[in-house]
Amino acid sequence: MKWLCGLIGEDIRQSRSPAMHEREARHMDMALEYRLIDMTMPQYKTYSLATMLDEMEQNGFAGTNITHPFKQKVIALLDDVSDAARQIGAVNTVLFRDGKRIGHNTDWSGYRENFLRGLPGVALHSVAQIGAGGAAAAVSYALLTLGVRQLSIFDLASDRADGLAANLTTQFPDAEVRSVRSIETALKSAQGVVQSTPIGMYAHPGTPFPPDFLTPDQWFSEVVYFPRETQLLKAARDRGCKVLDGVGMAVFQAADAFELFTGRVPDRERILREFD
Repeated sequence: MKWLCGLIGEDIRQSRSPAMHEREARHMDMALEYRLIDMTMPQYKTYSLATMLDEMEQNGFAGTNITHPFKQKVIALLDDVSDAARQIGAVNTVLFRDGKRIGHNTDWSGYRENFLRGLPGVALHSVAQIGAGGAAAAVSYALLTLGVRQLSIFDLASDRADGLAANLTTQFPDAEVRSVRSIETALKSAQGVVQSTPIGMYAHPGTPFPPDFLTPDQWFSEVVYFPRETQLLKAARDRGCKVLDGVGMAVFQAADAFELFTGRVPDRERILREFD
């Protein structure tokens, strides 16, 4: 049997997902092809997200990953979603099964596993998060499952931050989740800072806020993994912060998606070891 999977997004031509999935499949003696569907490419200009899902389903795909900017938009095109994806309000993995499309979210579990491995024992009472998009929603959910008590969320689209905070408050009524209107307010008194926007990627260079907003007693977590060391992560390390890059999240979310696509359990340690 040959497994056919993919990734739908924009500006994703440098994604490591095809290499991770196909290499692990070879280790497991499985035939698996993983295709990148970059919707900014000329051959896809006439496609909508809906028509792309239709075509993938008709062509026998087992499923597809979903990334920026479609993680929230895709939900309306699905037949069902997992409990976690419903609570998060974002989907990054779609399965095609028996004529139905089922949405899952492996971003939150991937981030959680990476955090537990990379920042064990850090203070979790108060955390500032920059970004409120699809990946950010999964990260927020993961942080609250880890025991964060106060979560301050900033996004340039303040209504998006408001909506995420309101949703999380419903899911985690014992935590204080708030939307703030300035990064300085979000970072003030925060024990840790999570950067969960696309800023810092090769396709979106720069930093979402001045590095001197960080203090050495804070920890800093990045979701961008390409490059492994973003400009902001390097600056945070130089300032004395404990830091966590986004590679582990990328690896563990991919491993969880691989298991959903194929029903086979990949070797997470091997994928992590071979990432570079």
